Amino acid sequence: MKLTGNLSKREHQIMDLAYERGSIVATDLEQALPGSISNSAIRSYLRTLEAKGFLNHEEEGVRFVYRPTRERDAVARVEANRLVKTFFGGSVSGVLATLLNDKEVDLTDADLDDMRRMIEEARKA
Repeated sequence: MKLTGNLSKREHQIMDLAYERGSIVATDLEQALPGSISNSAIRSYLRTLEAKGFLNHEEEGVRFVYRPTRERDAVARVEANRLVKTFFGGSVSGVLATLLNDKEVDLTDADLDDMRRMIEEARKA
Protein backbone atom coordinates (compact mmCIF):
# COMPACT_ATOMS: atom_id res chain seq x y z
CA MET A 1 0.00 0.00 0.00
CA LYS A 2 1.28 3.45 -0.89
CA LEU A 3 1.59 6.09 1.81
CA THR A 4 -0.82 8.92 1.09
CA GLY A 5 -1.52 12.31 2.62
CA ASN A 6 0.38 14.53 4.98
CA LEU A 7 0.69 13.82 8.68
CA SER A 8 -0.70 16.24 11.23
CA LYS A 9 1.22 17.04 14.42
CA ARG A 10 -0.95 14.59 16.39
CA GLU A 11 -0.47 11.89 13.74
CA HIS A 12 3.31 12.39 13.99
CA GLN A 13 3.06 11.93 17.77
CA ILE A 14 1.11 8.70 17.31
CA MET A 15 3.58 7.40 14.73
CA ASP A 16 6.51 8.25 17.03
CA LEU A 17 4.92 6.14 19.76
CA ALA A 18 4.16 3.32 17.31
CA TYR A 19 7.82 3.21 16.24
CA GLU A 20 9.13 3.46 19.80
CA ARG A 21 6.88 0.69 21.11
CA GLY A 22 6.55 -1.46 17.99
CA SER A 23 2.78 -1.55 18.41
CA ILE A 24 0.07 0.60 20.00
CA VAL A 25 -3.51 0.34 21.20
CA ALA A 26 -5.97 3.19 21.65
CA THR A 27 -6.11 2.94 25.45
CA ASP A 28 -2.31 3.24 25.74
CA LEU A 29 -2.38 6.37 23.57
CA GLU A 30 -4.87 8.06 25.90
CA GLN A 31 -2.21 8.01 28.61
CA ALA A 32 0.85 8.56 26.42
CA LEU A 33 -0.26 11.50 24.26
CA PRO A 34 0.10 15.04 25.58
CA GLY A 35 -3.05 17.05 26.21
CA SER A 36 -6.54 15.83 26.79
CA ILE A 37 -7.77 13.62 23.97
CA SER A 38 -10.79 11.32 23.99
CA ASN A 39 -10.72 7.64 23.15
CA SER A 40 -13.01 8.25 20.17
CA ALA A 41 -10.64 10.93 18.81
CA ILE A 42 -7.70 8.55 19.18
CA ARG A 43 -9.58 5.81 17.34
CA SER A 44 -10.35 8.30 14.58
CA TYR A 45 -6.65 9.18 14.26
CA LEU A 46 -5.76 5.48 14.13
CA ARG A 47 -8.32 4.80 11.39
CA THR A 48 -7.01 7.79 9.43
CA LEU A 49 -3.40 6.61 9.76
CA GLU A 50 -4.48 3.19 8.59
CA ALA A 51 -6.35 4.68 5.60
CA LYS A 52 -3.23 6.71 4.72
CA GLY A 53 -1.18 3.50 4.77
CA PHE A 54 1.00 4.27 7.80
CA LEU A 55 -0.52 1.71 10.19
CA ASN A 56 -2.32 -1.59 9.98
CA HIS A 57 -4.10 -3.49 12.72
CA GLU A 58 -4.70 -6.98 13.97
CA GLU A 59 -7.40 -8.05 16.39
CA GLU A 60 -6.01 -9.48 19.60
CA GLY A 61 -8.95 -10.50 21.72
CA VAL A 62 -11.20 -7.45 21.97
CA ARG A 63 -8.41 -4.96 21.13
CA PHE A 64 -7.11 -3.65 17.84
CA VAL A 65 -3.31 -3.59 17.91
CA TYR A 66 -1.77 -1.15 15.42
CA ARG A 67 1.69 -1.51 13.91
CA PRO A 68 3.61 0.62 11.41
CA THR A 69 3.44 -0.66 7.84
CA ARG A 70 6.90 0.67 6.92
CA GLU A 71 10.24 1.07 8.63
CA ARG A 72 10.78 4.48 10.20
CA ASP A 73 13.51 5.37 7.67
CA ALA A 74 11.18 4.75 4.71
CA VAL A 75 8.50 7.01 6.19
CA ALA A 76 11.14 9.62 7.06
CA ARG A 77 12.25 9.69 3.41
CA VAL A 78 8.67 10.22 2.23
CA GLU A 79 8.13 13.02 4.75
CA ALA A 80 11.52 14.62 3.99
CA ASN A 81 10.78 14.63 0.25
CA ARG A 82 7.39 16.23 0.93
CA LEU A 83 9.07 18.89 3.09
CA VAL A 84 11.68 19.66 0.42
CA LYS A 85 9.01 19.93 -2.29
CA THR A 86 6.54 21.93 -0.21
CA PHE A 87 8.79 24.45 1.50
CA PHE A 88 11.89 24.56 -0.68
CA GLY A 89 10.53 24.04 -4.20
CA GLY A 90 12.45 20.76 -4.46
CA SER A 91 15.80 22.40 -3.69
CA VAL A 92 17.97 20.29 -1.39
CA SER A 93 20.58 23.06 -1.37
CA GLY A 94 17.83 25.39 -0.12
CA VAL A 95 17.28 23.07 2.84
CA LEU A 96 20.99 23.00 3.61
CA ALA A 97 21.31 26.78 3.25
CA THR A 98 18.44 27.23 5.69
CA LEU A 99 20.00 24.87 8.23
CA LEU A 100 23.46 26.36 7.86
CA ASN A 101 22.20 29.93 8.28
CA ASP A 102 19.76 29.26 11.13
CA LYS A 103 21.26 30.45 14.41
CA GLU A 104 18.90 28.15 16.36
CA VAL A 105 20.30 25.02 14.68
CA ASP A 106 23.36 23.97 16.62
CA LEU A 107 25.56 22.24 14.06
CA THR A 108 28.70 20.72 15.51
CA ASP A 109 31.98 20.20 13.68
CA ALA A 110 31.06 16.49 13.54
CA ASP A 111 27.72 17.38 11.87
CA LEU A 112 29.51 19.49 9.27
CA ASP A 113 32.08 16.73 8.67
CA ASP A 114 29.25 14.23 8.19
CA MET A 115 27.56 16.53 5.67
CA ARG A 116 30.82 17.00 3.80
CA ARG A 117 31.32 13.22 3.67
CA MET A 118 27.75 12.64 2.40
CA ILE A 119 28.20 15.29 -0.29
CA GLU A 120 31.43 13.65 -1.45
CA GLU A 121 29.72 10.22 -1.54
CA ALA A 122 26.82 11.70 -3.54
CA ARG A 123 29.31 13.19 -6.04
CA LYS A 124 30.90 9.79 -6.56
CA ALA A 125 27.55 8.08 -7.05
